[in-house]
Amino acid sequence: MLTIKENLLETMKGGNPDRFVKQYEFIDLIMEVPTGVEFKYGQTWKDHWGITWQWPEGQLGMFPVHHDGLAVIQDITEWKENVKKPAIATSDEAWAAALAHANAVDRKEKYVTAFFAPGIFEMTHHLMGMENALMALYEEPEAMQELIDYLTEYELEFAAVMMEKLKPEAILHHDDWGSQISSFISPDMFEEFFVPSYKKIYQFYKDNGVELIIHHSDSYAANLVPYMIEVGIDIWQGVMNTNNIPELIKAYGEKITFMGGLHSGTVDYPGWEKEVVKKQVEETCRANGTKYFIPCQTSGLPIENFEGVIAYIDECIDEMSKEMF
Repeated sequence: MLTIKENLLETMKGGNPDRFVKQYEFIDLIMEVPTGVEFKYGQTWKDHWGITWQWPEGQLGMFPVHHDGLAVIQDITEWKENVKKPAIATSDEAWAAALAHANAVDRKEKYVTAFFAPGIFEMTHHLMGMENALMALYEEPEAMQELIDYLTEYELEFAAVMMEKLKPEAILHHDDWGSQISSFISPDMFEEFFVPSYKKIYQFYKDNGVELIIHHSDSYAANLVPYMIEVGIDIWQGVMNTNNIPELIKAYGEKITFMGGLHSGTVDYPGWEKEVVKKQVEETCRANGTKYFIPCQTSGLPIENFEGVIAYIDECIDEMSKEMF
């Protein structure tokens, strides 16, 4: 029987895995990385960039708030007056919890995986709102490019500290690039504004010892897959079944692995039913096959909103492994 790591690598290279990879089983995610991201259920707060956030009670996640003058950037041409890089934690104390977690991981079995969010595209609309960010790409492309370059510089500076302190083997990086049915911007615009940044960021990680780049975008983004490959993404996590996943595997499987297919909204919901989950796992595994594909919830963390979902999905994946291997 292959180890978890061996089985993942066989899956990714189209070799001879002996079972399905079960969701996030191959990573040990270091959420203690001091990125400055906070999760404050039921509260409203400002983060280290000055972005206002809300997580209303009863909701499954938090979101940035831009109404009533709360947006950090009111005018993209004046972004330099309003956007300042936050200080990056460098003390041993700030990184102690992350390092302790990393040191406790059996690296023969799992990848020590650093978490980073939000990504470059998300940062642009967190700072000014989605509509204004998308409009600025058309109306003020020079100012937007300057902002994107500034955000990229910050992320590279953070990455340098993280690599020195933690020496992760994998990165789970969040940046949602689409809705369920479309990318937020055209492939040409994505290539112009965001591909150069991600090339720099992901190449830096690879040059400094990271083996796996796992990029989370729970969305439609089939039209961006060639660029994902170009910037160095090894695994696209969050691929929704609104993408034609079998077609993507056939076209690109030798160059990138697709992780998802189980739309979290249809398996991880109040009063979730085993019959529904089992059916979706079965259909997903049969449709996408045993190579270049990892059945997984599309949510960007190995967590569940409602108790028991993850364990039952894993149980169903085990059953499909018995059938298909």
